[in-house]
Amino acid sequence: MKLKSDLPAALKYQAVIIESAARDAGLDFFEVIFELLEAKDVNGVAAYGGFPVRYPSWRFGMEFERLEKGRRWGLSKIYELVINNDPTYAYLVRSNSLLEQKLVMAHVYGHADFFKNNLWFAPTDRKMLDTMGNHSTRCRRYIDAFGQEGVERFSDLCLSLETLVDPYLPLREHSQPAEDRSIYTPPSERARRSLEALSMSPLAEPAEEVDLRPMVGKLPTYDILGFLEENAPLEAWQRDILHIVRAEAYYFVPQRMTKIMNEGWASFWHSRLLTGGLLEPEEILDFADCHSGATMTAPGQLNPYKLGIELFRHAEELGEDIFQLRRVHNDVSFIHKLVDKEFSARHLSRPSAPRDTDGPEGPAPAPDWRENKGQLLHQLSWGGYPQIELVGVDTEGEGELKLVHHHDGRDLQMGRARETLLNLQALWKAPVHLLTLLEKQGRCLVARGDEVSVTETEEAEALCSDEKPKQPPASSAKRA
Repeated sequence: MKLKSDLPAALKYQAVIIESAARDAGLDFFEVIFELLEAKDVNGVAAYGGFPVRYPSWRFGMEFERLEKGRRWGLSKIYELVINNDPTYAYLVRSNSLLEQKLVMAHVYGHADFFKNNLWFAPTDRKMLDTMGNHSTRCRRYIDAFGQEGVERFSDLCLSLETLVDPYLPLREHSQPAEDRSIYTPPSERARRSLEALSMSPLAEPAEEVDLRPMVGKLPTYDILGFLEENAPLEAWQRDILHIVRAEAYYFVPQRMTKIMNEGWASFWHSRLLTGGLLEPEEILDFADCHSGATMTAPGQLNPYKLGIELFRHAEELGEDIFQLRRVHNDVSFIHKLVDKEFSARHLSRPSAPRDTDGPEGPAPAPDWRENKGQLLHQLSWGGYPQIELVGVDTEGEGELKLVHHHDGRDLQMGRARETLLNLQALWKAPVHLLTLLEKQGRCLVARGDEVSVTETEEAEALCSDEKPKQPPASSAKRA
């Protein structure tokens, strides 16, 4: 794969023109470096989360196959990839037309401004391209030392748990002194971890049994991966791989938390910049067709490009400072602030199927706009993932973990929950309990051995209620 390909003269010229227009419009970003790739190579980079080099995993290969099938069958197409990094790297598809390349470049500068200035990205590693390369090197050295099958099996186990993080932790830690932060360790600490892990023999004795008593005061916590990294009975190389998976999971958290805003901001600016004088007259119809294709929304579906751009346009109509909005909000707070009756009527009141309340006298009244807004906020809360909290460790028994699912109206997918609990138990090497609600009834799932049992319990109905606070208290800012 040739990454350092020079842009053709026509694209270099357009990049300079569009960057100048973006800066004149008030956008502020790190240097943007464009790379031109074949469509297949772009899918390869996308499969690795936007990075050209990561540690080996079958999951990345499966994602590449999915993207390639979509491309070959004409079901999907990636126009660009852009990485939150300093400098910001963006990958263009060689087969795109000149108009498409202009649109993509303008879109990229919107993303680059958002990455640099949005508060939720402030804690992220701005040299993540180098860090990912370092992670890949460390994992490949572990493969050489301990065998590919064992290392990949363990890294896959960790990857299956990558959503068990606290999306609010990075921002809280960002206000802490650098030495107290747990997510992005300094290079010296990373080097020490790597050296310690590689110095171990594959035949080394298993890790010593963990004393559970000191952990009790550090709970509860939503940062379950952090708890496991520090306390699970792991060998040094395993602990380092878990650290790598956790660090990368937290790097991607702001993108989950701001998907609508990020895509909306980039779409808002590619539209404004191109229609503000960067398009040739003969390109206007093609631009309209391309832009409308990206922002088209099917009934009952959420298109972040469309919803995001309309939110920023609505904010501008209301006289809001859109630059300040893009700085301080995530998707949930942004929607909570801006969605009103007028916006909901235009963009949210589109039920995709007949409601259960429809009767012989005709369709039931449309939901109140507050109900539409509430449903959208529910869908986006906690980054779109279930809110799982580790509340205790049984120090008197087998060392069981006790988890609580803070139910927000959405039941867990039981198949996925069972798999997650079994993988969590495999990492912790002791039973794992999860309290949740299923069809409004309290349930306790227990992973023990190779099975997950499910029993009814009234305790879950009290602990898992969606009336509990959705964000951890400020006092839990320190990592568990």
